[in-house]
Formats: sequence, structure tokens, C-alpha cells
Amino acid sequence: MRPVSNIADMPSEVRERAALVTLLQRPGAKWAELGLEVLERGSAVAVLGDAMRTQEALFAEADPMESAIADAASMLREWDAVGIGVHTCLDGDYPSQLRSIHQMPPILFSRGRLAPDHRAIAVVGTRQASDQGLRIASAVARDLALNGVTVVSGLAKGIDTAAHRAALEAGGRTVAVIGTGINKSYPAENRRLQEQISRDGLVLSQFWPDAPPSQRNFPMRNAVMSGYAAATVVVEAPWKSGARIQARLALEHGRPVVMPDQLLEHDWAREYAKKPGVHVVSSLGELLTVVERLIAELNAGPDSLPEIPAFAWSS
Repeated sequence: MRPVSNIADMPSEVRERAALVTLLQRPGAKWAELGLEVLERGSAVAVLGDAMRTQEALFAEADPMESAIADAASMLREWDAVGIGVHTCLDGDYPSQLRSIHQMPPILFSRGRLAPDHRAIAVVGTRQASDQGLRIASAVARDLALNGVTVVSGLAKGIDTAAHRAALEAGGRTVAVIGTGINKSYPAENRRLQEQISRDGLVLSQFWPDAPPSQRNFPMRNAVMSGYAAATVVVEAPWKSGARIQARLALEHGRPVVMPDQLLEHDWAREYAKKPGVHVVSSLGELLTVVERLIAELNAGPDSLPEIPAFAWSS
């Protein structure tokens, strides 16, 4: 991305990205509302122009539109120089499945290879995973990966880590949707795993590149994971867990939820099991059969997963 002397010299896509970055950096900016407004108008430049005209006194002295967009374009060049992908909701490579959720991030940052990933399943669960939960997560992710399904998870300790590792070991594709900026690693012990995923799969973040972890980030991350995936498999999830939040969000997004019958020991799981779109399974084979049907229904593709012999969770 070459420097330019003024915004008129910028390619239109760069100008739009820079205008969106400028909008999102304004004090008090509401990202969800801005994303919808930009999509409706089809132009971040137009939305920024309106904002600066309505707050002319605020912007006129210190931050004229051309200067603001030029500064944002400089940031875009810096991100590009260190290998950070930037994808706005106006870009053709923005994940189309995220445009259907009301928590759509107006901007995404990435390391790795962006792909359509319409055949993607989220495998999520608690950080304090049991040995059985880790075995289930690994088995599910491995078999999904071996059958050409992208495994999506959140790079947290426990279930997420097991799912990512199993997908990579099977030679499959995995996508990590993280709750920090793309330049951060959380937890720190997953730094190498994050680097491997960025080489062999994709790491996505909806936060500014240097944003640290914060409590409010992780439910937002779960919303993007749910929206990115065609369905969510919840392996283990007590009441206070992001995985339970993701199950709720997935149903809100119209995405199916699959969970093992062991989860029915929790009140929330018994309540969710009554809802349309929730599939309770008693074996890995049954889970994969359900996933196969869901992928065929959701993507209407000609290919499907081969039948896998059933075996019990405890195997």
C-alpha cells in the first residue's frame, strides 16, 4: 500500500477502509450501529462526511476529514507492513456469514489465509475441561478436519486448545477467533499454537491489533464465533462459561447447536435441549451424523461427510 498525498489519490477501497477506521476511532463510537449504517449507505466515506458535517465545530479545528483519512491510511499501511490483514464489512473478502448477525463486527483483523469456510463447525467448551471432555473435543475436531470441515474455536485453554490441536494434527483447517487484538496472545502459553494457526489456518480478531484481554471482549468473541460457523458443538459448559453464552448466541443467530447428553446435568442445558435447533447426542458417531445432515441442509452442497461408525463418549 503506497503513501498518497491526499485522499483523492487513494484507491477507493483504501479510502473506504481508512474512513471506516476513522469512524471507529471517534470517541463514543458504537461499532454495531456504525457497521449497519455503513452497510446501508454502502460507503464509510459518506457516513464519515455526514458525521463531520453534523459536528463541524468539533472536527474543523483539529481533525479535518482529509487529514483524518490520511492518518488512518497510514495506520493501514503499518498493519499491512507487519502482515496484518484488514477486512471491513464493505470488502468482498469479508466473511459473508457474519453479515447476517446483528453483532457483525464492522472491521476484522487477521493473520493467515482467509477462505469462505461455509463448511465450518465451532467446537467450544470450558477452560476447566475434564479428561473426558478433552478426548471428546479432540475426537470431534479430528474427524471434522479429516472430512474437510473447518474447525472453529476460541484459542482458550481446555476444550478450545484441544480442538485446535487435533484439527492441525489431522492436517485440517482451523480458525481461531480470539478475544484480544491480533498482536496479543491469551493465554500466553498458547502463543506458539496461535502462531501455528496463523501459518496453517486463520486467526481472526474484531479488536484493535494491540487490544489486551478484557472481560467484555470474550462474549463479543463468542458472538463472532457463532456467526462464523454453520453450527456449534458444545462439549462441556457450566453455567458461567463462554460456551454456554455461545450456545445461546448460536440459537439467536439461527445456527444449530449440538451437545452431548452429559451436559444435561446442567439446568441451562436441559432448558436449551427443549429449543428448536438443539441436538442432544449420545455418541461421537451420532454427533458426526447430525453434523453431516446439518452441513448438507445449511450449505446445500453436493458433498457430505462419510458415515462414521458409532462409539460411546467414554471410549
